Amino acid sequence: MKPRRVAVYCASSQTCAPEHHAAAERLGRLLAQASVGIVYGGGAVGSMGALADGAMAEGGEVLGVLPRFMDELEWGHRGLTELQIVEDMHQRKRHMLEAADAVVALPGGTGTLEELTEAITWKRLGLGGHPIVLVDVQGFYRPLVEILERMVSDRFLRPEHKAMWTLVDGPDEVLPAIAAAPAWRTEDARGLATL
Repeated sequence: MKPRRVAVYCASSQTCAPEHHAAAERLGRLLAQASVGIVYGGGAVGSMGALADGAMAEGGEVLGVLPRFMDELEWGHRGLTELQIVEDMHQRKRHMLEAADAVVALPGGTGTLEELTEAITWKRLGLGGHPIVLVDVQGFYRPLVEILERMVSDRFLRPEHKAMWTLVDGPDEVLPAIAAAPAWRTEDARGLATL
């Protein structure tokens, strides 16, 4: 499956390791080169800005979704294909998921983690079947995957739920991982919703 548009969760931190910004820029360039659009949080700095700048440099389509209070603080990237202003964080997350065919999580903070776990929850409940790819820059997501696998071993999730996400080492593996993601049908997901 080649996605039409990918939701990318990432951070606005300007003080994290530069490898994170480099990975975001590389992902933006790769998606644009493959004619895959991006929907992201609309920020202008940190990994958010690097992602958008990388994609725009390659002529890509980038849709930013920014809550109104962030727009009022002038946190939005003004060089995007489109910047949509929504009322709050809840609308932002919903709009990003509904506008995308796949989800990619770059390393980030609590906002990134919240978006990612909500996407996994939606998938588990059959509210969306998007491939979900975690980009493990510098081993960032390995502890989270250990927690998710502990959820399986402790029977909070079924073994089949491990198919909901894919862990990759870097941006170059994202599109192949999306293409290889197993189908996740609503009826199957709802059959797995209880243990």
